[in-house]
Amino acid sequence: MSSSLNVFLLDPAATRGLVGSGDDGLLRAVGDRFGGELASDDDWFSYEIDNGAPRAAEALRAVVHGGPYSADRGHAFQYGYAYQRLCRLNGEFLDNSGFSPFRGAWLDVVDEGLRELGVTEVSVAEFGYDGGLPAGVPRSLEYPGCGEWTHAQCRAALAQFEQAERDGHAPELPPETAKAAADVASWLRRAAARPGLGVIGFVA
Repeated sequence: MSSSLNVFLLDPAATRGLVGSGDDGLLRAVGDRFGGELASDDDWFSYEIDNGAPRAAEALRAVVHGGPYSADRGHAFQYGYAYQRLCRLNGEFLDNSGFSPFRGAWLDVVDEGLRELGVTEVSVAEFGYDGGLPAGVPRSLEYPGCGEWTHAQCRAALAQFEQAERDGHAPELPPETAKAAADVASWLRRAAARPGLGVIGFVA
């Protein structure tokens, strides 16, 4: 089974602030942009919905209003996807060609390549966990994973990339790993150049 990493450039703190905001205008904006997708996802997850999971629009409303949430952790995936839609609405999608699709432990492989380059301030594998979901949003037993890099982390990691370039003794990574590392460097440059912006990523 293959997975995909989708990453967005945005203000992580401001994006977390959308959760529980009660902003019905935000709900309308998401519905206007992703209405067809919400219906398609309801078809895709019809079995889970028939067994008590919220519909996509219901999950989105719960996230924006801070609840009520299903008590069943098996239904929490819908809230993760709802938060991803808020990121898609408010953020800028970043090139993920080195990460979509991927199989197995690819994120760990890329992290090892980053460490060989001396980059330790960020980890792409963290996007596969759920530590980036805002407080209060139920954590899923499986997908989607969510992680977050702050502006400060992006600046620090970019400095590590640049130090490796200046040192001139960076290891030669396998082509696929080098491409993924170059993608990461491009995300960091975009975030570092814009005060307050960071990266939020989702694995599904």
